[in-house]
Amino acid sequence: MRRSSTALAAALAGTLLFVGASCGAGDSGPELSAEGEKGREIAGTNGCAACHGNNGQGGAGPAWTGLFGSTVELDDGTSVVADEEYIRTSITDPGAQRNAGYTLQMPENSLTDDEIDSVIAYIRDLSPEAVGED
Repeated sequence: MRRSSTALAAALAGTLLFVGASCGAGDSGPELSAEGEKGREIAGTNGCAACHGNNGQGGAGPAWTGLFGSTVELDDGTSVVADEEYIRTSITDPGAQRNAGYTLQMPENSLTDDEIDSVIAYIRDLSPEAVGED
């Protein structure tokens, strides 16, 4: 009986994590471009939002709000500008340049180039200096 309770608890936790990660369409936040909205949906359905937040506010993973164009301190003591190249590398090779202060390793993913472009558009839309740019 204990095994069934443990399995049920694990399944429920996984379901809640998925639902929490994929919801957020009604949450307030900046107005997104069509490509940014697509990126938000991709982040929700691929588990990205579970660590980076439903609206990019961060959590176990770094925040996406205000990220694009900012300076990011890396765990090796160097810093980089969070431009398109840095974000693309962070998605395609998660261990290449790890943010300082985050101990969890981002998992590998199977996003396509088009999906990555959409996620980058979403992250750009979440940055104040990018609001209103097209």
